[in-house]
Amino acid sequence: MANDYPLRPPPPLLDDACALFLDVDGTLIEFADDPEAVTLLPEVRGAIGRISDRLDGAVALISGRPLAQLDRLFAPLHLPAAGLHGHQVRGMGGDTHAVDGRTGSATDSDTSEWLHAVHQQAMRFAHGHPGVLVEDKGRSLALHWRGAPHAANEVRAFAERHIGGNTGYRLQPGDHVVEFIPEGSDKGRAIRQLMQQQPFRGRIPVFLGDDLTDEYGFDAANTLHGWSVLVGEREPSAAVFALPRVRDVHDWLQKNAD
Repeated sequence: MANDYPLRPPPPLLDDACALFLDVDGTLIEFADDPEAVTLLPEVRGAIGRISDRLDGAVALISGRPLAQLDRLFAPLHLPAAGLHGHQVRGMGGDTHAVDGRTGSATDSDTSEWLHAVHQQAMRFAHGHPGVLVEDKGRSLALHWRGAPHAANEVRAFAERHIGGNTGYRLQPGDHVVEFIPEGSDKGRAIRQLMQQQPFRGRIPVFLGDDLTDEYGFDAANTLHGWSVLVGEREPSAAVFALPRVRDVHDWLQKNAD
């Protein structure tokens, strides 16, 4: 039986007026139980590099990973990028800007102490729930349950309890993960910020992503009269186009590179 959602067509090929924004996990690489245990296929890295050359550098990574992880994963490419769901933003010139959208009165020291305490409690929680992974990202913290799917509700409940009244952070759910991330940070804001800079300014934004956190990016691309591309079949989504699988993203990138 057909569902109530319109079938999303695949995206057209890029033209030279586009700017390309790419999520990483679930879009360019398959998910893994351990986020550090992934590699980027050399041919995908090469295709992205050729597209960047063709678009005069208007290609950026928009990820929940820290910038340092992205640089290791994509080396020797060193692309404009947004890390930690837009908390870190690096433009073409290499300068990194940290978004601070806090509305409360907590100081950096207060926030650091609070996040450190949550991290310690999360490690104790994970010790009692084998397969749950705690990922320390510096200014954010992720709890993964891909290795312990039965613990999903308990992980979510832990996160809800510990976000408490901290006005400087919010919870970001994702595919088998929930993250404590700084308020004011999301992928849509990062795309909008990069679109104000060269070489992105004046171009048509094209954003590919798969997860709930990517909906911010889809909204931004749509608002800026660009293209939003969902990887997978998750519903509902604001995306206009779709590619079924990660390997279909790879094929699409190769066609654009060639």
